[in-house]
This record gives sequence, C-alpha cells and structure tokens, in this order.
Amino acid sequence: MTAPSTATKLPALARVYRVRAGVELKEFFRQRESVVFTLMFPVILLVVFGAVLDYEIGGGVTFTQYFMAGVIAAGILGASLQNMAIGIATERSDGTLKNLAGTPMPKSAYFVGKIAQVVAVTVATIVILLVVGVVLYGIDLPSGTQWLTFTWVAVLGSAACTLLGIAVSSLAKNGRSASATVTPFALILQFISGVFFRFDQIPEWMQTIAAVFPLKWMAQGLRSVFLPDVLAAQEPAGSWELGRVALVLTAWVAVGLLLCVRTFRWRDKADG
Repeated sequence: MTAPSTATKLPALARVYRVRAGVELKEFFRQRESVVFTLMFPVILLVVFGAVLDYEIGGGVTFTQYFMAGVIAAGILGASLQNMAIGIATERSDGTLKNLAGTPMPKSAYFVGKIAQVVAVTVATIVILLVVGVVLYGIDLPSGTQWLTFTWVAVLGSAACTLLGIAVSSLAKNGRSASATVTPFALILQFISGVFFRFDQIPEWMQTIAAVFPLKWMAQGLRSVFLPDVLAAQEPAGSWELGRVALVLTAWVAVGLLLCVRTFRWRDKADG
C-alpha cells in the first residue's frame, strides 16, 4: 500500500508576487511618517516654492512652470532611491530580511513587492503634483507626444533610482542610521541638479558633478515637456539632449543592477 503524499503544493509564482506586492503597499501606507515624507514632501515643496517664487524667467514662462519638472524628478527620487535605501536598511537591521530569506517565498518576490511599491508611490506623487500645479498655479501640462517623452523619462529615471537605492541600502550601518546616510545625499543631489534653482545658474563644477548622477538627466528630460523649446538654449549643451538623457538613464539602470547583485545582503553585517 502506497503512503499518502505529504508534499505541499506551493502557490503559483504570480500569486506570490501579487500577495507580496499587496503586503508592501499596505505596510507603506500604514506608516504615516513614510507617507508624509515620501508622498507629501514634494507637494509641500511645490506649494511653498510656487507661492514664494512667483516670477517670470523669460518668454512668459513662470518659475513654477520651470520648477514643475524638478519637483517631479525629486518626487521620483524620493519614492525610489530614498524610499528603497531607508526601507531596506531598516528591514535588514530589524531582521525582517533574514526571516524572509528563511521562508519558502522566492527571493524574487521581495523585489517584485518593492518595485510595486515604488510604482504605486511614484504614480500617486506625480498625479498629486500635476493636479496641485494645475489647480493652484495654472501649470501647462505636456501635450501630444510630449506625454510619451514624459513617460519614458519617468520610467527610466525611476528604475535607475530604485536600483541605486537598493544598492545604497547596504551603505547604512543599521536602520537607525539609514535616514542620516541617505537624506543628505539626496538633498545635495537635488540642489545641484536643477531642482530648486535654474540649472544654468548653478556653478559649472556643480553641474559637472550633477551630470554623473541620474537626477540631473531626469530633471532635464522632464523640462523638455514642460518648457518651450526656446528655453533649451539655457541648457549646458544648448538643447534638451533627449538622446543622451535616455543613454545616461539606461546606463544607470545597468550600473544599478550590477551594484545590487554585488552588494545586496539579506543579513546585517553584525550577523556575519
């Protein structure tokens, strides 16, 4: 007589991914501090800067119209790089990653869940910023094929910053130091990448440093859809350089993926 099989049938991979994505989204939106800092901080920046810096930069274009591209880029950076780096470092420090690695759940599901969180938060941030910009400051939205440019710049920029955030999470000694490690880096990038100021007003040596990182190129690509072509002359190369924007952001996706593979840890350093 054959003994009954005791093997447990594992759920389909798609279902595991879906469940993990749901867990990540619930965890994020239940943390009030994370929601306020990640989702609302760019909105607060837009409201404050839009109210204070209400002037024309030339050609009938207001500073708020110019700032729209930068604040969206900053919102994407916060939803991806900052969110991932701080969140993963905290989960590594409190043992969450170690526990997940010991379960039957495919490790890929963890990253799928994180990506789903980034996508949801990024989309929500962009939608809120666009609505606030139009309602409060009369921002002119992209039109026609500009939406296609907007989409690929946002997608490539978000992917590059997400992967970079996962890699940067390994730099923090523990979860408590993660915010202090990541936030100053992100703020410096925003100041030198044309988020808070017109990029042509930033010293050239800062522009050179900013050009190494994806935020500058993401902001530049987004400016091309919010500003008239005549303002492209204010860019360092005298044009929007959309081809170079795509090349640099794609290169950062590849570099970020390589860094993730080489640096990601499921355990804290103290655990060996």
